[in-house]
Amino acid sequence: MPNVISPDFSARISPGLVAAIGHTSLIRLRHLSEATGSEILGKAEFQNPGGSVKDRAALALIEDAEKSGALRPGGTIVEGTAGNTGIGLALVGLSKGYRSLFIVPDNFSHEKTDLLKTLGAEVRRVPPKPYKDQENYQHIARRTAESIPGGWWANQFDNPANLDGHYRTTGPEIWSQTDGKVSAFVASIGSGGTIAGVSRFLKERNPAIRTVVADPLGAAMWSWFKHGHTDFDDGDSHAEGIGQGRVTKNVAAALVDDAFRIADPVAVEFVYHLLRAEGLYLGLSSAINVAGAVKLARDRGPGQVIVTILCDGGARYASKLFNPVWLKEQNLTPRATGLEFLSQL
Repeated sequence: MPNVISPDFSARISPGLVAAIGHTSLIRLRHLSEATGSEILGKAEFQNPGGSVKDRAALALIEDAEKSGALRPGGTIVEGTAGNTGIGLALVGLSKGYRSLFIVPDNFSHEKTDLLKTLGAEVRRVPPKPYKDQENYQHIARRTAESIPGGWWANQFDNPANLDGHYRTTGPEIWSQTDGKVSAFVASIGSGGTIAGVSRFLKERNPAIRTVVADPLGAAMWSWFKHGHTDFDDGDSHAEGIGQGRVTKNVAAALVDDAFRIADPVAVEFVYHLLRAEGLYLGLSSAINVAGAVKLARDRGPGQVIVTILCDGGARYASKLFNPVWLKEQNLTPRATGLEFLSQL
């Protein structure tokens, strides 16, 4: 096992919320590590103040906009978001004195949008539309920002400040916490900032490090990285915040070696294994990431040090993912009593 560095929280006092973002723990997933003969390590991004990995992107985007003058005192942050980026933007915005307005597709969880409203943000839910449609939530967000005096569109999907934030923080933390022994990094894609920033940093340190995308069914990134196009459409997923359908500017900057498809039934089994065996209450995107890490370990053999992202906690998905009635309706009720579900990878 690598010499994992634990942060000494008693050694410093954060001067505010911004300084508390990042520096998250790296958690060894004991049962999956023992089953594969490799170290399966999860970056505990649910430890961020806003409860998800998107706090990092939110901070990077806002600080870049402040530096460029695009966001000025008294301004309004506007973004199209499935929830977690909005939560991060709202919290960082509150700490810096900005208002927030978010355009949210109405097929995403109400837990997230209710939280956004609690944080004082204005939330406008809109029907889900493909990106090519001008009524897609991202296009509406851009037009909304342009119509508001002092409005600033965060543009998380195509703003390179997103990946730069992960290049400067997440990548270096992983390298340090594994004492440079990390051999692979696995992550799903939402905006693409995490995989792009981390992959670029780690491969600069060691080009042999494998970077792999874990993609839900119905998304296009597996198709893009395996076949060079986004044409394959092989199903659907209930995962929120991941499952990109186009090559964003952040995705285009990622250095990716391989990609895996992870279906919802096996991902839900991972959700419940992580809860019952590791005490980790996580969402479906985290489970897809862990499933990808385990698949990589099984494909490449023992002795690896594989890091993945534990994106956020499970409370934001309680009405679906942890609702037995909903799981039954979707034919997703977990059945495993041990690790037999690994055969589904």
